[in-house]
Amino acid sequence: MFDLGGVIMDIKRDNAVEALKAIGMDNADSQLGTYGQKGPFLALEKGLISDAEFRDELRKQINRPVSDNEIDEAFGKFLIGIPVERLRRLDDLRARGYKLYLLSNTNHIMWERIILDEFKKDGHDIDHYFTGIITSFDAHAYKPDAAIFVRAIEQFAFDPAETIFLDDSEANCDAARQAGFQAAHVVDISTPYINYLK
Repeated sequence: MFDLGGVIMDIKRDNAVEALKAIGMDNADSQLGTYGQKGPFLALEKGLISDAEFRDELRKQINRPVSDNEIDEAFGKFLIGIPVERLRRLDDLRARGYKLYLLSNTNHIMWERIILDEFKKDGHDIDHYFTGIITSFDAHAYKPDAAIFVRAIEQFAFDPAETIFLDDSEANCDAARQAGFQAAHVVDISTPYINYLK
């Protein structure tokens, strides 16, 4: 079971912070984290507010008129992309007989605007790679909250003791272990996934 950002997809938080500041959101740095968000960013990732409500909340913190697209573009700078080689590593794991799952703290704006397209780079869509997918915005639960791991166990009916969770946050790995999973902290995103599974 894979996290997305920092494990499959390259990310750079500072890109989004700078882009949001450029459109007038001076306090972006205090709300936008690498492993966890605050304020409207957190509410969006938990699926507690709509995309439109999120943008309206940001407008309250921005000192000039700003369009939906400007907000989405700036926010989307958080994501750099998925190298095709990484998608092929996932395909190789599937070919070896592994069932792959995705468990990600993410939001509907990035999901629809960027993430789904990134998974199409090698001629497939996201469902080609994963047996099951859980996003924080759909589950209304957010790593490292135990509820999102319970949701995975119940939804996919697998044995967590036979499932390894790969995440770039040690806190999320610890939460997965407490829920009964094996876990591997991904420190170097360039390391082939199979190395974590041996």
